[in-house]
Amino acid sequence: MSSLEPEFAAARSADTEYLVRRSMTKSYQLFSVITPPLYASTVLFRRGRGHLTVNRLLRATWLGGAAGIAGGGAFGYVRSVNSSADTLRARRIRAAYDTSSLRADDHATIGALLFAVVTPALFWKRATAIHLIFGGAGLGTAAGLLTHVGRSASGDVPPQHDLSPVTSDS
Repeated sequence: MSSLEPEFAAARSADTEYLVRRSMTKSYQLFSVITPPLYASTVLFRRGRGHLTVNRLLRATWLGGAAGIAGGGAFGYVRSVNSSADTLRARRIRAAYDTSSLRADDHATIGALLFAVVTPALFWKRATAIHLIFGGAGLGTAAGLLTHVGRSASGDVPPQHDLSPVTSDS
């Protein structure tokens, strides 16, 4: 066993951990956008308007986000384990410098924090506290992500970084 093998294993482990967390974050964001309209339309078409409540919608929102976290983590882990070390490193570097993705994460986080506070203030008597806070955070994540998409579509795109390999002239 050479002295570099533990270092390569540590680097691979760090890359895998980073990419799994990123996959979990992106899946949570996606499921937070998809779940509320999907749940609302399903309930409205199957049972009618009387069965759609704020409490149920908020519960479905945060449970959908939790399912996104679990599914995204599993997908990211399987993908990372089956990739080479060079591929992992390249994916991690690309992800770390993807300014559009970082801006989307920032918008989603800001929305989650705002809605986690505002939703309980607006719907205090209509839902339980856990559904108000976690469901509000899910709705805020969706609102933040849609805000990012709207800003990008309107021409306010973040600057891109050139990730070409650096060569030395010496």
